[in-house]
Amino acid sequence: MLSGWREATARRPWRISAKLLIISSVVTVIGFSAICVNVMLDMRRGEEALARQTLENLATSIDADISRNIDIYDLSLKAVANNMLLPEINTVSKPIRQLILFDHATTAKHFGAIQVFDADGNLAIDASTLDPVPDNRGSEEYFTVHRNNPNAGLFISRPMLFRGAYSIVLSRRLSDTDGGFMGVVAGSIRFTYFHELFERLSLDPEDTITVLKRDRTIMMRRPFDLDIIGKNLNDRQAWKADNLRAGGSFTGQGPVDPTARLYVRSGETGPLFVVAGKPLSTVFALWQKEAVRIGAVVLVLALFVLGSAIVLAREIGRRADAESKLEEMATTDALTGLRNRRKFDHVIDIEWRRAMRQKTQVALLMIDADHFKAYNDTFGHQAGDQVLVGIAICISDSVHRAGDCAARYGGEEFAVLLPNTSATDAFRIAETIRAKVLGWSDGGAGSTVSCGIASLAPTSGMDWAILVAAADKALYAAKAGGRNQSVVASLPKLSLVA
Repeated sequence: MLSGWREATARRPWRISAKLLIISSVVTVIGFSAICVNVMLDMRRGEEALARQTLENLATSIDADISRNIDIYDLSLKAVANNMLLPEINTVSKPIRQLILFDHATTAKHFGAIQVFDADGNLAIDASTLDPVPDNRGSEEYFTVHRNNPNAGLFISRPMLFRGAYSIVLSRRLSDTDGGFMGVVAGSIRFTYFHELFERLSLDPEDTITVLKRDRTIMMRRPFDLDIIGKNLNDRQAWKADNLRAGGSFTGQGPVDPTARLYVRSGETGPLFVVAGKPLSTVFALWQKEAVRIGAVVLVLALFVLGSAIVLAREIGRRADAESKLEEMATTDALTGLRNRRKFDHVIDIEWRRAMRQKTQVALLMIDADHFKAYNDTFGHQAGDQVLVGIAICISDSVHRAGDCAARYGGEEFAVLLPNTSATDAFRIAETIRAKVLGWSDGGAGSTVSCGIASLAPTSGMDWAILVAAADKALYAAKAGGRNQSVVASLPKLSLVA
């Protein structure tokens, strides 16, 4: 038991070193992994910021183009509305009236001809012809809004089929000098304008451009889907207005399809606003490749470091075991398995100093096999060795504390160091050993032992040789007194002699 404890004690520092090596390797791997993760997250944030800036520029430029064309067309509507108040407008010929009303009207392939409707919704004047076909728009939203609200200003309708083409209708109220309702002046911007605008842009197939009214009605969307055009997002409870404020961005699933995107909304610059979207898979495509590459490199390095640490830890353990075995061989008596004289001298020096510091007692048992030389000469060296082994076993069975040290002192003589033990307790242990040897001897070995016991509390200036000498003298006293007995040294007299 004592030998096993010392073996564990000898190995423990190496085990700690191996654990520290593995722990430090793990901490290093975790540290580098954390740094790499932080770098990759910064890269991801950078990719997102770049995509957000790109989408913001895209949404702003589209919004500016749309707002500019609406403003230009609105100027034409205002000019017609103002010219309708001229007193002579109803007295001139139709060609002159057309010239007066639509001289400053904007014409472009995507702009529909401006029309004037009277207070009943009947088509009165059409910029595209002198003799317009009779038509009534009194039930249209753009007409009823102006009829019911004098302050409607420029009104943009929902997308609708207008004059044979899908368009958005822009309209203004015609009021007389007293503010009375005279009718509506209306024009249109065809969807072809938006198609051509979007086609000029370099966009990925999954990128989206959505044009909406302030009331969140979808006016146009790329990719084009007629089922979506004209829908109002207020009808979609899962998509709140706070998700995407003016000039802001949103990351996640949008209101139209389940694809997760980064959405950026233009600022409040006109009656319409633009939302540009790009799939997150596209935004982070390059980052994902870099993340996989860096992650793979870090994983390989981590496995290499951990593998190297485990190999080194095993080598340290093997070296510790080898050194422990070498130390065991160097400090253990080969015959009895007890500590040898060299180890005993080392242990007694340590325990002597500790007892001196702590002011505790140290006891020493000197044990000698009785009549061993005669027994050895009679029965041979092999039988004598068996006697020594039997005595060593009896000693080991009687000494159980971790700090005790049992050793073969030389030849047939043994020593047992008992730290923090009084003379009384040491005598009891000595008698236990003697009784075990006697009981074993009755079984046929035919050997007994004599024990010399000394115990003292060392003081400054004392050497442990005093304790050994005292126990040795007590041993000789036991032999002189007839052997097979234990004698306690009288230390006061020994101290006076010394």
